[in-house]
Amino acid sequence: MSRNTSTRTRRTAIASAGILGGAALVLAVPAMAGAHVGVSPDELVAGDHGVLTFSFSHGCENSPTTALRITIPDGLASVAPTMDGDWDIQVERGDDGLVSAVTYTALTPVPTDLRGAVSMSVGLDESTPESLAFPVVQECVEGATEWTQLAEDGEDPHSLEAPAPVVTVAESPADDAHGDHDAAATDGDEATTSDVAGIALGAGGLVAGISALVVAILAYRRRV
Repeated sequence: MSRNTSTRTRRTAIASAGILGGAALVLAVPAMAGAHVGVSPDELVAGDHGVLTFSFSHGCENSPTTALRITIPDGLASVAPTMDGDWDIQVERGDDGLVSAVTYTALTPVPTDLRGAVSMSVGLDESTPESLAFPVVQECVEGATEWTQLAEDGEDPHSLEAPAPVVTVAESPADDAHGDHDAAATDGDEATTSDVAGIALGAGGLVAGISALVVAILAYRRRV
């Protein structure tokens, strides 16, 4: 084999390895991006109640999932895990008696190619913060994954390797209506002030007109 032929052979092998490696990376990226614990819905209204569903479709390095431990954030008025025949549920409470964490243990490990989900009912009050983070520890037959990362200000949450599920809390319609009422009342006060000013100016103009008429009549009589 000539030197040129040997060189071309090595270049072809390197290029092939690069293509295969790139293809593997392309396939791995979507899998990594989809391998997280999500929450639905991801938005609730302050002062309302809702049911949150935490779902996943991948295990830890392709190992079946055995349990999910979900830490409950401060600011919730109530938490009630949903009973499910596929999961054993354990509830932890803090010194204040409120639920601090919920652990769902699968009666049968969830294979990595199947979707698993657990849910809980939550109650919000007017003091609930604008964002609620639910750190999750996903335990598997082999290993565990901690979905606990939170995005900093200005950071893209999608750039995190293991983001925690986050629920946004929207302002209640009652608060919006109250704000609209205040705005309408303010507009009404301004309109009333404008009306009073208009009436005063009109009255002043009328008085001035009458005075001018009287002066004109008196002047006419003097000439006559």
